[in-house]
Amino acid sequence: MVKAVVGEEARLTSSEDRLSRSAIRAEVGLVIGKLSSVLDRGFVFDLIPTPSNDAGEPACSVLETRDDKRKPSKSKAQSSESSSLSIDSDWVAEHARQVSRMLLGGVKVVGIYVWASESAFKNSTMILCQAIKGVSDAIRHLDPGLDEALLIHICYSPRRWNCRTCLLGSNITSSSLRPCDFKLGRVLSSLQRFKCNYSFSFRLPIYSKGESTRQTFTEILRQELAVHAKELKSANALIDGDLVHNDEPCNTEGEHEIELLFPFMKDSRAEALTAKNVAGILHFGGSIYSYAYLNAKEPVSQAVSDIKADITRSLQSRLDIVCDEAEQDLDPTVVGDNEEAEMSKIPVSKSILNSSTKACHLRLPRRVLVPWLAGTYICDYLQPFESLEVVKERCMELMSMEHSSLDVSKISEVETETSLLVAESMWDVITPASSASSCRLEGNVERTSREDSSQRTGNASNVPAMVAIFVLLLSVILGLMLYRRD
Repeated sequence: MVKAVVGEEARLTSSEDRLSRSAIRAEVGLVIGKLSSVLDRGFVFDLIPTPSNDAGEPACSVLETRDDKRKPSKSKAQSSESSSLSIDSDWVAEHARQVSRMLLGGVKVVGIYVWASESAFKNSTMILCQAIKGVSDAIRHLDPGLDEALLIHICYSPRRWNCRTCLLGSNITSSSLRPCDFKLGRVLSSLQRFKCNYSFSFRLPIYSKGESTRQTFTEILRQELAVHAKELKSANALIDGDLVHNDEPCNTEGEHEIELLFPFMKDSRAEALTAKNVAGILHFGGSIYSYAYLNAKEPVSQAVSDIKADITRSLQSRLDIVCDEAEQDLDPTVVGDNEEAEMSKIPVSKSILNSSTKACHLRLPRRVLVPWLAGTYICDYLQPFESLEVVKERCMELMSMEHSSLDVSKISEVETETSLLVAESMWDVITPASSASSCRLEGNVERTSREDSSQRTGNASNVPAMVAIFVLLLSVILGLMLYRRD
């Protein structure tokens, strides 16, 4: 349970100045930071205002509740005391979902803030609780361990900051809100940086159970991500070449390298590939550039946990992006002339894995790093048909970053172009996998009939036998030549 919260003074003071200069009576947005269960403290890095919705309406506004028939002479002061907030909780939740994708390890959406008068805040407790619940539900698949959130109230009449923690449960009420200490300080400058280049490889069986139970790429990959997240937790770690075996803070400065070590485990997937009802294999592998930030007082084991969470969140975010693409209608004018170009425009989540799948390539989003605050970074995921200008526009819209602070030349492309290969057979998947670069995220779907698979497997197994026969004949010939000389 968080007992005290420290906010980045420079950023929060800037937000307060912006709000006080504006003429708006209410605003809602996201709190970006970190909640440390080890230190029982919360850290707030920035406040991100939720943009207006598609209709151009603000996400938060003030409602006046007056009864003109009974109290026609109600004064302005009495009217302000009966005001309340109207919050578009669904829109705030959608904002939180998209912003969560852009955050690196150790940085999360930890709650919401509201700019309102004291009376409007007190009259809107249930509305605020609903908004917190909506945000937590929207980001829970990216942060399963989320169990509490912050509610920051910036009051302009009188001017002061109040912070409350909210325990997240099935039913959030006003009793779930508890006050906590809040102060301003320097937070971002004390963060330590950790990075990890993580290589992975998934080989999943695709079962043939009839037309009614066919699985899509999305369904199969979601199941695998849940399994892989559990496997990640069991991995040991090296930090700068040293095994992590204690919970001491990291005392050295600079950027630290993390390497994950997995124990030898029985591969249950390999056994599943021999099942009679397996129609093919989905292969999804490559390398992810992971990054995390750690408070100087937190133990190094927390950095390892944050890196593991960032890996899982990065994979899940890419899957969410292709799922979002599936909900949009395809524009036939952007489809290329050849089959590969056409398939690259088909959303991956719409690809049904069945025995009639043709060989094709589907490209997946790749991660880029964008400079953010005080030397820190956020990330975004770039589609193959998008430019870095699109990343700039998303940062301005979702993260409320200023145009002047965004320089496209400083965006780091830490991963190469990503792709998904859908192959007709197991043999087809070997060739592209061997030529993949170390920073390549790729997925391969293997499809083959049993006759074709056994034929190619037989051809491959004949090669060692022919080599052995050749070596045997050569040794016999050499032996006869030596015998005749003697």
